Amino acid sequence: MISGVSNIDALIPADADGWRLDRALAAAVPMLSRERLKALISSGAVSNDGLLVRDPSAKAKAGAIFTVAVPEPAPAHNEAQDIPLVVAYEDEHLIVVDKPAGLVVHPACGNLDGTLVNALLHHCRGELSGIGGVARPGIVHRIDKDTSGLIVAAKHDRAHEGLAKQFARHTIDRRYKAIVHGLPLQLAGKVDAPLARSPHDRKKMAIVQSSHAKHAVTHWRLESKLKDAALVECRLETGRTHQVRVHMASIGHPLLGDPVYGRAGSRHAKVLKEFGFQRQALHAAVLGFTHPITSQSISLISKIPDDMQRLFSELSL
Repeated sequence: MISGVSNIDALIPADADGWRLDRALAAAVPMLSRERLKALISSGAVSNDGLLVRDPSAKAKAGAIFTVAVPEPAPAHNEAQDIPLVVAYEDEHLIVVDKPAGLVVHPACGNLDGTLVNALLHHCRGELSGIGGVARPGIVHRIDKDTSGLIVAAKHDRAHEGLAKQFARHTIDRRYKAIVHGLPLQLAGKVDAPLARSPHDRKKMAIVQSSHAKHAVTHWRLESKLKDAALVECRLETGRTHQVRVHMASIGHPLLGDPVYGRAGSRHAKVLKEFGFQRQALHAAVLGFTHPITSQSISLISKIPDDMQRLFSELSL
């Protein structure tokens, strides 16, 4: 590291002979994405035998050694805060956190600190390579503040890019446990209904038949019959804002405790009040994906948190 710059020597592998330089360097330096390397080449940060190379499309030769000058990541705008985290999995490329209910994922108006991002900046201090040149954890997906469970974040842009592609292709295994009102008549089902902001309330999502709505599919199955309620598993084929909450409400089985899409004055209101249960009964229980760097298959399971377990026990037949 000299003057805030880290120099990386990259050897072009034999199978990358004749490739575009940005593509060949991406194969040689897996911690940096092709787009990041393309920008570094264009900015004059890559050299070969002391000569700058500025054309990302130049043909690479096997065995050639390039020096990539990577600027030290700029500090993130968000403050690093020592907030306890339950880590389900971690290596030098990514981290999976078992998020408690009540923890906001991203800083925003009204929640400028005390978020998962603030916690990750502290936890990963000294390990973040910088996504897009900024030292920050790469949150690839989100779960609501009052939903608990597993969420993955990338430590560098190559991992972020690889995870984002899997989410875009809908190959991530995301399964939620939910306690819903009423007992479904079927053992399993599928909700295929597009989602968008509600035209009547912009703070809510709704099933909307328009060109602006996003394709959304939820597969659900009954796990346990409860007192005028049920524990269901919801597998997300897509991952839209409030998807499980809206889809289950649309088939007559809103989540217990849901302050937005739930049933006011339901027969469970007394139990929810006695238990102080003031959130939607939703938990991101399973997260499975292919490791973006090692190609290892990762499958993680998080047990239902205590508050949902107490609610489940109280409603058990």
